[in-house]
This record gives sequence, structure tokens and C-alpha cells, in this order.
Amino acid sequence: MNTSLSPSDGLPSTGFVRLKSIIAPNGPIPVSKSTWWAGVKDGRFPRPVKLGERITVWRVEDIRDLLETGAA
Repeated sequence: MNTSLSPSDGLPSTGFVRLKSIIAPNGPIPVSKSTWWAGVKDGRFPRPVKLGERITVWRVEDIRDLLETGAA
């Protein structure tokens, strides 16, 4: 995972991020965990990538696209 941060949103420039880096209070998208998962289910938010049985991540590029389109 690339750890160089973008000053505007605190996300790395490429790679993957965990949910705690995406949603409130630490992330740039001000929704709860249940709202996020409901949005993933109905297609409002990007689909996750499973890296293991208990490791779920999202592509930084997908999160940046979401922020740029203002869909969050």
C-alpha cells in the first residue's frame, strides 16, 4: 500500500484503504457504518475488495471518484 498522503482528504494516492479511513469520524465521507454498507448494497458506494476472510478494503481510486462526483 502506498502511504503518501494527499493533503486535501488524508487518503493515500494509490492502493487500498480500510473502512475506518473512509467514513466518519476519521474519513472524508460523513456517514455511519450501517449507512455505508447499505450504500454498497444498493450501488451508491463502491464495492469492496476482500483480501482475506476478515480483511475488507476499497480501492483509493474508487473512493476518490466517489468524492469527486459528490455522490457521498
